[in-house]
Parts: sequence; C-alpha cells; structure tokens
Amino acid sequence: MSDSTEVKLHFLDYWRVIRARAGIVILTFLLTMITAGVTVYFMPREYFSKATIEVKPDSTQLQIFRDGEYNSSSSDPRLAPTQLKIIQEKGILYPVIDDLDLTNKWANGGLPLPKELAFAKLHGMLELTPVRQTDLIEIGVWSTDKDEAALIANSIARVYQDRRIADQAKLTDTGLTRLKDEVDEHEKEVSNLGAAAAKLRTELGIVDPDPEAMSVSDLDTQSVRSIEAEVDDARLKTAELQTQLDQVNKLKPEELMVALHMLSIDDPTIQKILPLFQDSVSEEARLLSSGLGPNHPKIKELRAEKEVYTQQLNQQIDAIKASMETRLEVARSTQAAMEQRLADARTRFTENKNKSSDYTDAKYRYLEAKRLLEAARQRYETEFMQRGITPIVAKVWETAEAATSPGRPKVLFYMVLAAIIGLGLGTGLAFFLEYLDTSVKSLEDVERFLGVPVLAVIAKNVGILMHQKSDSPDAEAYRILRTNIEFNRKNPDANTLTLISGGPGEGKSTTLFNLAYTCAKGGYSVLVVDADLRRPSQHRLFGVENNIGLSNYLTSNMSFEEVVRSTGVENLSFIPSGLLPRDSVGILNSQRMTDLIRNTKMRYDLVMFDSPPILGVSDGAVLASEVDLAIMVIEHRRFPRSMLQRVKQAVVNVGGNLMGVVLNKVDAKHDSGYGYYGSYYDYYSTQNVEERPPVATKANGRKPQAETEHQVHGGEQY
Repeated sequence: MSDSTEVKLHFLDYWRVIRARAGIVILTFLLTMITAGVTVYFMPREYFSKATIEVKPDSTQLQIFRDGEYNSSSSDPRLAPTQLKIIQEKGILYPVIDDLDLTNKWANGGLPLPKELAFAKLHGMLELTPVRQTDLIEIGVWSTDKDEAALIANSIARVYQDRRIADQAKLTDTGLTRLKDEVDEHEKEVSNLGAAAAKLRTELGIVDPDPEAMSVSDLDTQSVRSIEAEVDDARLKTAELQTQLDQVNKLKPEELMVALHMLSIDDPTIQKILPLFQDSVSEEARLLSSGLGPNHPKIKELRAEKEVYTQQLNQQIDAIKASMETRLEVARSTQAAMEQRLADARTRFTENKNKSSDYTDAKYRYLEAKRLLEAARQRYETEFMQRGITPIVAKVWETAEAATSPGRPKVLFYMVLAAIIGLGLGTGLAFFLEYLDTSVKSLEDVERFLGVPVLAVIAKNVGILMHQKSDSPDAEAYRILRTNIEFNRKNPDANTLTLISGGPGEGKSTTLFNLAYTCAKGGYSVLVVDADLRRPSQHRLFGVENNIGLSNYLTSNMSFEEVVRSTGVENLSFIPSGLLPRDSVGILNSQRMTDLIRNTKMRYDLVMFDSPPILGVSDGAVLASEVDLAIMVIEHRRFPRSMLQRVKQAVVNVGGNLMGVVLNKVDAKHDSGYGYYGSYYDYYSTQNVEERPPVATKANGRKPQAETEHQVHGGEQY
C-alpha cells in the first residue's frame, strides 16, 4: 500500500472517531458557545479614549559656570519607555485622582475609596502605548462611561505635561538664582575695589583724567597688564571650579544624580547606572501598589538591587568630587604660580614707578573686577532671556474624545474564538474518550487481539426475524453468518455450537434465535436448546411456556421427546431451559448433558445452545467444552479488549473450539466502516430472487455434501 493511501486511511479513521462521537463534539461546542455568549452578554460595555502626547528630553542649554551654545539633546531610545513608566506612577495619577475627585465618584454613594484603591482601579483602566520610531505616547483609558474615559485621558496628559514643564522651569530657575548670586557678589567686589582706588587717588593726590580706563605708557606696564590678564583668567577658572564644587557639595546625592548634566559633568558610569536605579525604584513602587508586602522576596530583591546601585552611584559621585577637588588644587597651584609671576612683575614695575604704583594696582583691580562683572551680567541677561524660549518638554498633540460605541467586549471576536475553542475542546475530548475506550471498534481489532475471524456484523436494533420480511437487511446479515459458519467449520460433523459472551446484554440470545430461524428457513434441521438456566430468555422469543425443559431432563428420567417442542417454523425445534431447582446448580456438567449433546448431534443438522455469560458462571465454560464449536458474540464499543481476551482464554482453557466472532449492535450510521455490510441489502428482494424449495435432508438430518458446498458457495456471493 502506498504512503498516500495510508495517509488517507488515517484521515478516515479520524473522521470516523469524530462521527462516532459527534454528540460529544456538538455538546461541547454548544456549551462553549452558550458560556461565551452568556459571558459576553453580561460583560460590561467599555469605551476607549486616548490622548497622544509627545515627550522630549530635559533642556540642558543653561550653562551656569561656563559659556556655551545650546545644543538639543539627541533622541534617547530609553526616553519614551521611561516616561511611560513615570505616567503610571502615583506622582502623576494621584493628582489626577484629586483633580477629578475619583475617590468620591467611584464610591457609588458610600464612603470615599482609599486613594490606594482608586489608584489601583485607575491603573487597571490605563492602556499606554509608545508609538514606534517616535517620541509619542498614546495615553488610552477604558471605562464604562465614555465621557469619563475621555476626561481621565485628557487629565493624565495635562497633569503629566504640567509636571514636566514645572520640573524644567524649576531647574532653570535654580540655575538663574545661582547665577544672580554670582552677579551680586561681583557687584559688591567692584564697588569695594572702586572705592579703594578712589581713596588712593585722593590720598596720593593723583590726577587721573579717565579713572575708568587703564592707559599703558611703557613696556613694563604692558607686561604687567598681560600677566595680570592671565592671572585674572586663572582666578576666574579657580572661582568657577570652586563654585562648581560648592554647588556639588550642597546638593544631596539623589539631586546630584539628576543635576550632573546641568553642572556640565558627564560621567558615563552614572549615566549607565542611574536608569537602572530609577527602574528599580519604579518597579518597587509598582509591586507595592499591586499588593505585595515589604517582606515579599521580589521587594527584598529590588531593594537589594537599589542598595547596590546606590553604593555604586555614591562611589562614583565621590570619585567625581575627588576629581573636581584635584582639578581645583591644580587650578589653585596654577593661579598661585601666575600670581607669583605677577608679583614679581609688579615688583619690577614698582621699582620703575614712584608713588602712583599703589594707585595703578588698585585701579587695575577695580577695572578688572568691573570687566568680570559686565561679563557676568551679560551671561545672566542672556540666560534670563533664554528662559522665555525654553523648549517644551511635553506637548499634547491629540486630545481624547468620547467614543461613539463600546470598544469591548469584541463580541464577534469572542464568539469566533469560542467557536474555535469549542470545536477544539470537543474534538480533543472525542479523541481523548476514544483513547480511553479500549473496546472493540473494528474488525481489525477483533482479528488483531483475538486472532479469530469475524463471521458476521449485525447492525444495531435488529429485531426478531420471525416477525420481519425474508428480504430485510437484518435477515441478510444472518444469512451471511449462516454461510460463514458452514464455510469455516472444518469438519462437516461439527454441528453442535454455542454462542458465548463476556457479559450480559450483548445480544447473544437474540443472535442465536435469529441464526436458528435463518438456518431453519434455509432448509437446515435446527434444534435450539436454552442452556441459560439462571436467566433463560429463549422461551419468550418462541412464545412458549418454560415450565418443562432442559433442567427437568437433566434432573429426572424424563425422555428427550417429552422436553423438545416444535415451533411455528418449519425445521426448527426448541428445548426450553425449564425451572432450575435451588439444589441443582451445575447440572450442565453431568453425563446426562453429555449424552443429550451426543443424541441431538445425530438427530439434527445444527444444534445451538444458548449459554450464560462465560465470565459470570461456570455453565458457559462447560458448554464450550462439550459442543463442537463456540462463537463469541461481542457488542460493538462496549467491553474492553482485555475482557474479550479473557473470554477467549476461558474457552481455550476448557478445550473449546472458538470458531469466530459475531460483532453485534454496530451503529452503521456513525461507524461508516461497516456501512458496506448493508449497502447491498436493497439489491436483493422478492422481485429479484426466486423462492427456492426447502433442501431435502437425509435420515440423520444433515444435507448432502454437494448441497452444502453449493450453499456455502452461494453464501460467498452475499
């Protein structure tokens, strides 16, 4: 057989399983659909509104300690995810709850909700989505009130925008305040130096036509001026470094981590560790807000990570401070060297000057301080003007609007999903039940596990053939059984048989009755013996009394002719079971029973014994050991294969001859593999088949060999 044929057969097997258990599949499907429908029906209708906001990095154009041009920060891929986390934190959502009075609004007339519960509910309503390849964030809100969804989305966007702008303004104001303090200090210094120069000018009686200008009359003066300019630069640098270090020392570690970039201190280690520390803080807050306690392992783990990050950041900050102190010491050393050089130059200059030297020096210090003051004022005015055009760090591009229709539940999606799940569950359950079902399902199962042929397949709900037409499909099934029995018995003299089964209710008695009727109608001389003494049923099928029968024959001296009865069917005789005395259990295992079997074997073409289930009582095994042939009746899809193997083994153990199996009560509508057994029944009818006269028998009741072979050959055609 080709591979394609095998695949096709496998597919058909799967299809048979689904058809056989279509009820389970349909029931599971309907239950799933009903459950989904009811669930969707009772689910609240939620509306979705979203606002779109653009996030930008903090402005870094304010340079307090050195001049520099503003350069916008390059796009940071971590900016949008970080801000998305910030939007979900209490610092943003608590003001929204307060502004909209959600604690009272969601209380439904009762006590106000705790802010934590309101925060948890609001957090569950959020759906934040960063737009890929942009700095846009969509702030979405789900709510059963469409106006509330739009109101909350817009409020979150507004609160976040105001918070970012306020933080940026605060940083800018702090820088301007520090710069203004520097200008004030320079103004005081210039005022003091100007007064000192004027005092010297008066005391020394120096006439200076232009006190606000420094005139250079010789090379010594120019040299001193040049050196003084260098000293001033060194002083300015030292002052800037000192001021910068003072500002660093004033800030707390957590403030310094954020303000380093504004202090023109770029440290790659802090830039790497700081986001991790901030993520740990956010994650800890999220877990605490989700209901985890402070002693939860995840909270402890996050706090341990925070401590490690804090230690690393503090160590790096200490290193930065040490580096700044080193730079300050170097600047001071440079300044000291420059001042020493200036002192030497001034000493030389003093030697060449007379009484105006002190004044010249005072005037120079005054004019130099004035120059520095003007530079500081210009820087302050520039930064103050720049404040008015500070870039907006958050901007709302799209405000939320009330939705016109609910966004969820998505009824069609849920129902389609439920249909898929229902079919999948139903099919899976069908195959699972099929996997658990170890009963006989096919002819191949019988032949594989029992090693005997299937003599016939009897459909489900077969009635009594005596009350049906001779050309009915049920009758044809028994004609096939009759033919196969004749064909499969190796010895023509093996004419006593019994039908056995593993348990009650498999249709053994009905099958034997219909088989006997079919054989009798086919010209066989048939005797039916009801040997099921405990639960006899053949007398009801024949419609006779059961007061005298086999039990009377075995327990008394009653003759064979006294217990055998004729029926309304030609060639068909019957021995009822009779009433079983309480003290006569096991009478089948007797010599008189053996003699009865030997006697009937010579009188009739076929002798059929109806026996009890072979696994229930010993009578079935006794009969199987005494008669020539045993036929096992198996109800389709009922008992497990292990039980059927025990039935076969019970026959083999007593020396019985198991001819084959009758597969009974097959549902051809669902088990399509058996449909062909009845597909040709309609072909045969009284219009197509001529009535044949009964076959003549010999004196001993058996047919001639030629006729038997003809009957078998004809049976093969059916």
